[in-house]
Amino acid sequence: MRKRLLSAFIALSLLIGANELSAQSAASGTDYRNAIGLGIDFGDGPTLVGISGKHFFTENHVGAAEVMFGDNMTVIQALYQYHKEIEGAAGLRWYAGAGPGVELYKGGSSFLLRPLAGLDFKIANAPLAFSFDWRPAIILDKGSDFEPARFGLGFRFAFN
Repeated sequence: MRKRLLSAFIALSLLIGANELSAQSAASGTDYRNAIGLGIDFGDGPTLVGISGKHFFTENHVGAAEVMFGDNMTVIQALYQYHKEIEGAAGLRWYAGAGPGVELYKGGSSFLLRPLAGLDFKIANAPLAFSFDWRPAIILDKGSDFEPARFGLGFRFAFN
């Protein structure tokens, strides 16, 4: 089931990316519209690694999705991010946002809420984007929990 879900997500992401790439002209400099790559979620608790994608609906409004694996669990999350450029720092933006997620593990599942704040950096004239954020997890289930010491790293291929 997990392999099918991951395969479907990758195929859909690549299809959307190819469509966007052919539909728009290539951007120069530090702007990009889509990115797909590796996401890492770490801090207190298990380290999760998986596929991470990002799409700029407008200059400031961004949607991100992640499917992460680790410690016999899978986390699927969709995040809204508000991005804003940092004056005088080409390619660097700050962002803040939130989104829901689902944690799947043997014997159960949990619903997550994820506020986040971080930095996004796109290397000028190269298709590489990096991000770092603070992303505490609010876990909602029978034994609700709050994990404040969670962080994320993103290494993505950026394209239009």
